[in-house]
Amino acid sequence: MRTLLTNGSVYSPADPHATAIAFDDGVVTWLGDDTGTGPYADGADEVIDLDGKLVTPAFVDAHVHAAQTGAALTGLDLAGTTSLTDALDRLAAFTADLPADAVIDGTGWDETDWPEHRPPTAEELDRAAGGRRVYLSRIDGHSGVISSALIPVAREAEGYDESGRVERAANHVVRDALSDLIGRDQRRANVEVALKAMAAKGIGAFHEMAAPHIGPLWELPIVRETAERLGLAATLYWGQPGVFEHLGTYGLAGLGGDLNADGALGSRTAALREPYADRPDSSGHAYLTPEQIAEHVIACTERNVQAGFHCIGDLALDNIARGFELAAEKIGVQALVAARHRLEHVEMADEATIAVLARCGVVASVQPMFDALWGGPDGMYAARVGDRWRGMNPFGSLARAGVVLAFGSDAPVTELGGWEAVRAAAFHHEQSERITVRAAFQAHTRGGWRAVGIDDAGVLAPGSAATYAIWQSDAELVVQTPDERVAAWSTDPRAGVPVLPDLSEDTPTCLRTVVSGRAVYEAEGWTQ
Repeated sequence: MRTLLTNGSVYSPADPHATAIAFDDGVVTWLGDDTGTGPYADGADEVIDLDGKLVTPAFVDAHVHAAQTGAALTGLDLAGTTSLTDALDRLAAFTADLPADAVIDGTGWDETDWPEHRPPTAEELDRAAGGRRVYLSRIDGHSGVISSALIPVAREAEGYDESGRVERAANHVVRDALSDLIGRDQRRANVEVALKAMAAKGIGAFHEMAAPHIGPLWELPIVRETAERLGLAATLYWGQPGVFEHLGTYGLAGLGGDLNADGALGSRTAALREPYADRPDSSGHAYLTPEQIAEHVIACTERNVQAGFHCIGDLALDNIARGFELAAEKIGVQALVAARHRLEHVEMADEATIAVLARCGVVASVQPMFDALWGGPDGMYAARVGDRWRGMNPFGSLARAGVVLAFGSDAPVTELGGWEAVRAAAFHHEQSERITVRAAFQAHTRGGWRAVGIDDAGVLAPGSAATYAIWQSDAELVVQTPDERVAAWSTDPRAGVPVLPDLSEDTPTCLRTVVSGRAVYEAEGWTQ
């Protein structure tokens, strides 16, 4: 099948001034000026006048939890609640018509800006939900609260508090119990909702970050099968060391993702060198030693398998860096570079750690919306770690060191949305850590493919896959460089740099998403 798009703006390094593009049987066959469309219009099955619309590579979300995202989109999502009372009222309204034996698996609450500055207690959940079984995950997923009916599940586990708050092992055992209570049909429905939401946002590919503490292993085939049915490109990871037998069985790209070296700052479980500013008696929790990290990296490298870890706090990243150094001492740096291991989040990496990552060829899978939501002098990060927030989410430092960036949402922790993440990286709260819109867009397209070892995807050029999105934007198409230190020549049209929407004015709306020639999303009536 041949599709020809004309009279638009095509984002491509192959021709930064292209206004038209042709696809044949899922592959880009030509792009250029409208005056050259004649040979491609003949015999075309579909010719669309874009009327100035933008065509770009489809986004890749490099860190997603599909079933949990779908559950948040269709179930009890407490993101944006303004107080403890607001959260409890939403819980009460959600459960009012549910049967007495219902299980409520909610997410998204964040007590940071609530006037009460605390999570709900088990007793409060009991009153709001009429005694039903309730688990409400904090927005970062690393702690939660449970109703009295679930307390027997968690009482003996480390991290349980009599108030009903659970973290670490206690949080994990509750999630395990929910895995048995929420069946395959519901999980399949949740995954489908999430994938359709991705496609509607111009996301054509995603990396599923599964792990024992997040969901059951049998969830992975559901994700893969649903992606295949809907047409999205899925890459699957499992966060557990040593289980190499799962690679072929479940089609895994690696043993990593949410293999946790520590927790999260919001839950105060991220491992820090110095105590939390708002809890001086705690420095969080490190879950892996440098030796354990090295052992996993070596085992994966020797089997040509990608390793990876979740790492947020500066102490956890110290352990990660030392672990890679120990691995390099045993099997050599070049072996590590060839394996292209990856890290998730990388929020408090200092110059020394970044140098190790660059030397070992490690990909940084990062989430720009973390800074947008929680960065700055008045944000949650500043409340947790004081002035240390300024060194967090160091996208600029990582990029300058040559570390490959791959952007993702960590949905449902933050909402799906590629342009929002691109904007967040370009307008980072800390100016020195900003990157250009072009670099951020590349991290959210080509970077996601590079993170899984595919170096020729994520661009629109002759011979590349027809994986793209069409966008409506009222903003001017520009080369946007929020950091004034970026060389002025790159913003000059004569430099031939491809242009993107001015994100200070507008968030583009997705009209069509195509993956390898197959349309996976069409906005109603957009071609009329």
